[in-house]
Amino acid sequence: KHNDPVVMIEAYRQLAEQCDYPLHLGVTEAGPAFQGTIKSAVAFGALLSRGIGDTIRVSLSAPPVEEVKVGIQILQSLGLRERRLEIVSCPSCGRAQVDVYRLADEVTAGLDGLEVPLRVAVMGCVVNGPGEAREADLGVASGNGKGQIFVKGEVVRTVPESRIVETLIEEAQRLAERMK
Repeated sequence: KHNDPVVMIEAYRQLAEQCDYPLHLGVTEAGPAFQGTIKSAVAFGALLSRGIGDTIRVSLSAPPVEEVKVGIQILQSLGLRERRLEIVSCPSCGRAQVDVYRLADEVTAGLDGLEVPLRVAVMGCVVNGPGEAREADLGVASGNGKGQIFVKGEVVRTVPESRIVETLIEEAQRLAERMK
């Protein structure tokens, strides 16, 4: 373990070449939540994507539950753990006609605890939004004061902007029930 991801990656790479023992990966003293998450994701991603590492330990200056969430998300992102709820959203460029940050945060909060493999896209414009929303299990392409709701690639309805979050949560719960 080491607090510098570059040093840690190289050390584990060399160790993996020289022995066949199970390797426990960890970035020690990674730092506060944001900084530590980045360091851990970089280090674990570089090693696990090469098949190096058997267990991981995320160490953050944050509540332990956050360490677990970060670790799970890293493993899911690498396809090493069954995918659960995933929220994808656009970075809110100049074409965004809604507050994407707020929508994404509210949808994320509203779906907290939903434990099904579901990809939800929250998109802020009508240019790239429909394509991204169509590719997700559930999505919205927002613009002109409304949102087109997509379920499994098909437009199922158009709702006023004020009902986007509520509608996405309802549709996600409906999809989750069908998956049980």
